[in-house]
Amino acid sequence: MSRADEQPQRIGRVMLLAAWVVALGLLALLFGGLLEHDRAPPPRLFVDSDGTPGVVLERNRAGHYVADGRIDGEPVRFLVDTGATAVALPLALAQRLGLELRPGGISRTANGEVRVWRTRLARVELGGLIAHDVRAAVLPNMSGNEVLLGMSFLGRLELVQRGETLTLRPPPG
Repeated sequence: MSRADEQPQRIGRVMLLAAWVVALGLLALLFGGLLEHDRAPPPRLFVDSDGTPGVVLERNRAGHYVADGRIDGEPVRFLVDTGATAVALPLALAQRLGLELRPGGISRTANGEVRVWRTRLARVELGGLIAHDVRAAVLPNMSGNEVLLGMSFLGRLELVQRGETLTLRPPPG
């Protein structure tokens, strides 16, 4: 076979390789976008006619309400959990926040019984909603950086779920 005959085969192989690279790049962009969408649609803040602030959360693709907020001024990611008695956070995050930990005994979680620490959060913020002196549990075996936003915070608010949204605002009166 002469060099002239090899040239079209070589060009064909290069074009096939380029097509695979482009296809893999497009798949990475597509799945990256889907994973980003799983995180959390940003909360919508509103103020009622009487000046009362509120927050509307949308479910993510996994069916959860997730939103960015702050604990004692530090940014965190909240996962709304109405089944949790208190705000619950991983030990590593509690240590990073410099929280004072007190023995809390045994707590029953979705994953069984676990020894926990008790603490108080000086300030918890979600959008325009702020609570002070919030009871919290620190779970040593809790992985990740998400904080379960439990009833020690949520119980101070009015929660209204409609369709794919959850509205949180201070109770009237």
